Amino acid sequence: MHMRTERLILREIEECDAEAVLDYVRRNRDFLESWEARRQEDYYTLDAQVELLRQDAARSARGEQVKAWLSPADETAKVVGSVTISNIVRGAFLSCHLGYRLDEAYANRGLMTEALQAMIRHAFDELGLHRIEANIMPRNAASLGVVRKLGFYEEGLALKYLFINGCWEDHLHMVLRNAAME
Repeated sequence: MHMRTERLILREIEECDAEAVLDYVRRNRDFLESWEARRQEDYYTLDAQVELLRQDAARSARGEQVKAWLSPADETAKVVGSVTISNIVRGAFLSCHLGYRLDEAYANRGLMTEALQAMIRHAFDELGLHRIEANIMPRNAASLGVVRKLGFYEEGLALKYLFINGCWEDHLHMVLRNAAME
C-alpha cells in the first residue's frame, strides 16, 4: 500500500526502515506519553521496533490491519507519524478501528486530517468496509476535532475503556459510516 496526498506519503514500511521509526518514537516519547499505553524502556530500542514491524507485517498479511507510516512528500526517509486501520472484521460487520499519531513538530498543520482522508478512502473504496470506529479520550480535543471535521459522530462514552499511561481512561466512541453502502 502506497498513497500520496498533497504533502504526505503514506506507505507500509519494512524492517529496513526500523531506524526511522525508532527516531520517530524517541523524538516523540514525551509528546505521545499522555495518549498511549505506558511503554517499557526496551520499546525505545532498534530490536523492539524491528519486532513490532514484523508483527505489523504479519497482521497485514492476515488481512487484520493496514498500517501506513507518514513521511513528508519532500523528505520521504523521515517518519512523522502513522495511521492504522486495525481489528478489521469482515462478514456482516465490515468494520475496523482507527488509530493515528503524529510527530509533535508536525502537529496543528492539517497533516493528520490529510492522512486520515486518504486512509478513509482506502478503507471504504479498496477494502469495502462499512464502519470506521475511533475511540478517543474526551480530553484529547485536537484528536476529536480532527475526526469531527471528517464527519465522525459520537456513539457514546466508554467508561474506563483503555489503560493509557498507567490509568484507565474513558473514551468517546466516534464512528464514520460508508454512506455509499447504505
